[in-house]
Amino acid sequence: ENEEGERISYTPPAVEWATRDFDSINVETSIESFKEGIPLPVIFTVRPVRDGGFFIGTEEQRLEILATAIASGVSWVDLETSIEEKARAGLLEAAKAADCQVIASTHSQSMPSAADISELIRTQKDLGDIIKFCGKVSNHQDALQIVEASQDLADDEVQFSLMGLGNGGDWARIHAPVLSQTLVFATMLNEFRLNEKGLVNVNDLRDAWTLLEY
Repeated sequence: ENEEGERISYTPPAVEWATRDFDSINVETSIESFKEGIPLPVIFTVRPVRDGGFFIGTEEQRLEILATAIASGVSWVDLETSIEEKARAGLLEAAKAADCQVIASTHSQSMPSAADISELIRTQKDLGDIIKFCGKVSNHQDALQIVEASQDLADDEVQFSLMGLGNGGDWARIHAPVLSQTLVFATMLNEFRLNEKGLVNVNDLRDAWTLLEY
């Protein structure tokens, strides 16, 4: 608890997370428990290591989890564009049948130009309901590419979410309402210097939007 008596939760580093054998986990029960614990629409994600995530199982296991989540009735599912084309098409079809909205996400370890980001979003517009791109921000010039791409896409019909990881990556999150972004990702973490990771705490983001009158 802090000095005001508020309970503070602590999320240990990913390297300290407990690991279990995949066969020992009841995926359906785990998903239902996850949904019941969050009284809001759920975005279900199983991010592979190649896209910056922590799932270290096989791709077959990962796709099985995604399919189970879709069948369970989650509101949203995040399907990476890096998924094998035929497998992804099957998941996309299942999501449409289940009235589950799809986020089509692309992750990069670099930051393309604003023009390339805009082209990527437009060419992927049929891959999901919201097209998401997340790149690596190495300097403020990289961060500006996200802002410029958002401005370029503002008048398009495609719904998009652009973001960056690294110092300056939080710009697009903080100013998302004026950049025509459909969806913004914030974190429950409350670490010192989150902005250097390109992240923003959800409560801080709400306060910023109120202050900026967004």
